Amino acid sequence: MLYLVRHGRTAANAQHRLQGRLDLPLDEVGEQQAAAMAAHIRSVSVGIDEVWCSSTMRATQTAAHYGVAPTVDDRWIEVDFGIYDGLPLRDLPESVWASWREDSDYAPEGGESFSSVAARVKAACDEVLARSADRDIVVVSHVTPIKTAVAWVLETPLDIMFRTQLSHGALCRIGVGAFGATLHSFNETIPLA
Repeated sequence: MLYLVRHGRTAANAQHRLQGRLDLPLDEVGEQQAAAMAAHIRSVSVGIDEVWCSSTMRATQTAAHYGVAPTVDDRWIEVDFGIYDGLPLRDLPESVWASWREDSDYAPEGGESFSSVAARVKAACDEVLARSADRDIVVVSHVTPIKTAVAWVLETPLDIMFRTQLSHGALCRIGVGAFGATLHSFNETIPLA
């Protein structure tokens, strides 16, 4: 089973800011989310064989909760929002939102396109999915790469990213069976005490 886990919350997430390549630590809630999801996955898994994560602090801190030394792979890093990184979501020009929704090749100044993310995530999925048929693998990543992986599994256009909600610390499960990769769950969350 492949467990795709979105990192726990950071201060920028709590402030509703774009956080592509900003390298911020988890906040207190994010630490709780990461610990709760790791405990949940350990309870349903027969044993975590591998952990992968992006190089961001929020991803490596989330990955640390699994007790397995992670393989750092920046094919799982968040999209680079370029000049908009760190900007409050409410301040992002509507024209930029429209460009992202209408053109997966659009990249803001100094940033990256969703189609570029899709290419690197597809390559990463090909690698880890092949091994997840008989192993439990956790990948700690970010909202855009995880939604991109789900779009790839479902063979849907990338605009699915704008029609799905993926919470901080949430889990998506992808299995591999007779018909290839199959989405088993999306946006599983663990209530915090």
